[in-house]
Amino acid sequence: MFAFILVNYKTPQLVIDCLASLAPQIDGARDCAVVVDNLSGDDSAAIIQQAIRDRGWTWVTFVQSAVNGGFSAGNNLGMAAVDAEAYWLTNSDTIFRRDAVNQMQQALALHPEAGMISPRLEWPDEQPQISCFRPHSPITELMDAAKTGPIDKLFKGREVAIPVSDAPIRPQWTSFASVVLRQACVAQVGPMDEGFFMYYEDVDYGRRVTQAGWQILHWPAARVIHLRGGTSDVKAKTKARKRRPTYYYAARSRYLAKHYGKVGLWGANGLWLFGRAISKTRELLGNKAPHTCAHEAEDIWTNWRNPLQS
Repeated sequence: MFAFILVNYKTPQLVIDCLASLAPQIDGARDCAVVVDNLSGDDSAAIIQQAIRDRGWTWVTFVQSAVNGGFSAGNNLGMAAVDAEAYWLTNSDTIFRRDAVNQMQQALALHPEAGMISPRLEWPDEQPQISCFRPHSPITELMDAAKTGPIDKLFKGREVAIPVSDAPIRPQWTSFASVVLRQACVAQVGPMDEGFFMYYEDVDYGRRVTQAGWQILHWPAARVIHLRGGTSDVKAKTKARKRRPTYYYAARSRYLAKHYGKVGLWGANGLWLFGRAISKTRELLGNKAPHTCAHEAEDIWTNWRNPLQS
């Protein structure tokens, strides 16, 4: 039924811990897992393969990618390796809570209209993480840069983040830190866009899923620990207001141009700069703490001439 897809890049112990949390919930006659090593260039492959042998995980297939094509490419490679009713893409920095797999099986059976289903993401202490969202847009770029009450009130209901819900909800997209894609949906929508090296591939795929007529469902009864930051330091850099890597802004440009056109990307950047002028003024007046990342005003123009290049 399920094929669990894990993409590894220099995180072998995290992969092993994730697989160990799955082992008690796996039906080896029905479920499987695929670990894709994205050309880590270290001893990841040997460590993971040895763990698979030592623990007798016959339900795990190891795939070595010839290149590091990024998050989308790695997951596409994993999904292409096996046939399954549903693919559960999950970061290596995730741990499955007891009964998570059974709960997701119920969600798939109860909601055949859902092509994408996400579990509740939470910290090890069971505190939930926001994982459901509305689409990024030129307006949300203004809101993000301004970070002011009047702007937020003016565009109320357009915020990207959706508050945590203990009941099932239908967001417009959901985090790909851990997400289930129904095989029939993938067959119709197609593989993930490999032009996104990392980030924005989840909001892009969510839009494609809904455009194809499928629904997106968040199912909090299935719970997955997300250690957050184990596979990328972007969130840590954002929190510390340090400069994000180029691939983050390249993905942002690709997403905005793909769904709003090249002029839409330029408009989004202009709105971001306008919002930043508002927040910068408030900072100079001493009534607001800085919140943007280093060099962000210049980095948002990454690939602005050719935003759809891979």
